[in-house]
Amino acid sequence: MRHFLVWLAMLGVSSPARAGVLWRGDFETGDRSQYSAAHMVSADRLQVVTSPVAEGSYALKATVKQGDDPINASGHRSELVYLSNEAEGSEYYYRWKVMFPADYPSVRTWQLFTQWHHDGCCGSPPVEFYVYGEEIRLRVNQGADVWTTPLVRGVWHELTFHVKWSSDPSVGFVELWHNRERAVPKRNLATMYAGTKNYLKLGLYRNDTVTPVGVVYHDGFIQATQLADVLPAPAPAPDAGTPDAGTPGPSPALDAGTSIPGAVEPVPLGCSAAGSPLMTVALLALLGGLRLRRRR
Repeated sequence: MRHFLVWLAMLGVSSPARAGVLWRGDFETGDRSQYSAAHMVSADRLQVVTSPVAEGSYALKATVKQGDDPINASGHRSELVYLSNEAEGSEYYYRWKVMFPADYPSVRTWQLFTQWHHDGCCGSPPVEFYVYGEEIRLRVNQGADVWTTPLVRGVWHELTFHVKWSSDPSVGFVELWHNRERAVPKRNLATMYAGTKNYLKLGLYRNDTVTPVGVVYHDGFIQATQLADVLPAPAPAPDAGTPDAGTPGPSPALDAGTSIPGAVEPVPLGCSAAGSPLMTVALLALLGGLRLRRRR
C-alpha cells in the first residue's frame, strides 16, 4: 500500500505544460497563406500540390529556372518567406521534410533549400541548408559546414533542427536530427548576427550559374518549443500475442546522459493531472484498498 500511495502522489504532481506548436507552415490550408510573402517570378514557381506529399494532403513544389530573379538580388530563387522574427536568446525546435526529384541538378555550387536570414541589409544568411554537388549540407554563421550527408533523390528527408539563437558563440547552439537519427550533437556557435533578428525562407535559391531547371518539394514545417511537439513518440509495442501492427519509426538517438526537454508523456490537452482517467482509476483503487483494510 505504501508503494501505491507514493505512486499516487507522483501522479498528483503537475506535469510540465506543453507549449504546443507555435506555427505551422505545412500547406494544409491548400495555399501559401501560412507564409508572409512569396518571392517568385510567376505563380507556377511556388505551387501547392497534392502529389507528392510526405504527410497530410498538400506539399509545396518550388521551381527555379535560370533567370528567375524576383527581388533583383544575387542568385536565382523561388522562396516563401515567414517573418518568424527569431530574437537573441530565443530557442526553438523546427521540423520539416524535403524531397529532391530524380532529375535534381548535380552542380558543384550552392543551392539553398532552407535558410534563416538576418533582417539586416546584405550578406549570407547565418543558417543555411543547401545542396552542393551530391551532398546535403548545413552551414552556420558562414563557417565550415557542421553537417553533410549524401544527396539521395526521390525520397523524403526529415530534418529536425534545434537552435538557441544568439550572436554569442558560448550561448548559441545547434542540434540536428536527420530522418530521426541524431546527425549533429548539440554544438555551441553563433547562430545569428549581432543586432539583428532572423526569419525563415523556404523553397529554392541557387547560384545564377546553374542552368538546368531545379525542383524541390517541401512539406510539414513545424515550429515549437519542445522536441515532443515536433517528433511524436513512436507507437507502443504490441502486447504479447497481439499481431504486430507495424514497426514504428526510429526514435532520436541520444548521447549518454542527454535529456530531451518535453520528452515526458504529456497530460492530454484540456485535462489536468487530477482530472485524467489514470487519476480516476488510481483513486478508485485507493478507496477499494482502504475498504478491504477496514474489513480486516
